[in-house]
Amino acid sequence: MTVPTLAGAASLGVRTALSGPRRHGRVIAVFPSAVYLQVARSPEPAVIALTTSDAVRPPNAVVLAVPTRQEPFRSVREGDETFVGDGCVLVGGRLRARVRRWWDPTPVLGPLSLARLSHGERALDAVTGPWGLSGHAAPKNLADACLAGDLARAVDAAERIVGLGPGLTPSGDDALAGLLLALRLLGGAVPGGGRAVWLADWLGAAVTAHAGERTTSLAATLLHCAARGQASMEAAAVLRGIAGQDPLVPATRRLLATGHTSGADLAWGLLLGCRSALALSAAHPPRRGGSGT
Repeated sequence: MTVPTLAGAASLGVRTALSGPRRHGRVIAVFPSAVYLQVARSPEPAVIALTTSDAVRPPNAVVLAVPTRQEPFRSVREGDETFVGDGCVLVGGRLRARVRRWWDPTPVLGPLSLARLSHGERALDAVTGPWGLSGHAAPKNLADACLAGDLARAVDAAERIVGLGPGLTPSGDDALAGLLLALRLLGGAVPGGGRAVWLADWLGAAVTAHAGERTTSLAATLLHCAARGQASMEAAAVLRGIAGQDPLVPATRRLLATGHTSGADLAWGLLLGCRSALALSAAHPPRRGGSGT
């Protein structure tokens, strides 16, 4: 039987797995617009997403050049054997994706002034609302610790929400991913943002250390991506909106519409990271001669 081959654009975040020798894996989840593959004996990202061209684009995705309406995954089943490597993904002898080009999941945001960041924080706050862990004590503790730059308390609170919530990507993990992204990328873009990046380094190391044992394999992969500053297309658009590069409100609404609570969870984390980067940077302004735009 001839296996249909589709062209794909792959994230640079999964380049090592895709460019290396072939590794065995299996399908862990199937949806009309996406298939998730777990690659055996692979460093992170251990889960790779195959998505249609009109689907949500996570930072570990190979985006196929077909829309959802063409049903490219109709014959794929959970548990199917897969092979990843040599620039290809072979799924159960039913589908082959060949990488034709690459895309970068890390948005470039700076240089960015504290005034611009403050404006972006207020605009994002006006659009976001409740999320999956609203009312839970641990996120409030995490927020207070991050805003104060209290590393020990922040690490303790962050570790308490790894894996918290139902689904393929629990609410706690989505929120942590948003927080790590905003701390690293916005903190790295503003004058005096070194403390925010420092906090991202420590929090990222803490929540990814044993993520594979504490949450789902997909959520663990996305935490590793976020710790490196690699964002979904939807989260990256919100970050660019905060930075004044893209319209923020439409980008945030697109993010909020993703998943059951995943978009709202990510948005909460981005907002907390934005506020923390602002607070930590404003508390330690640059020396005379420092500049922003």
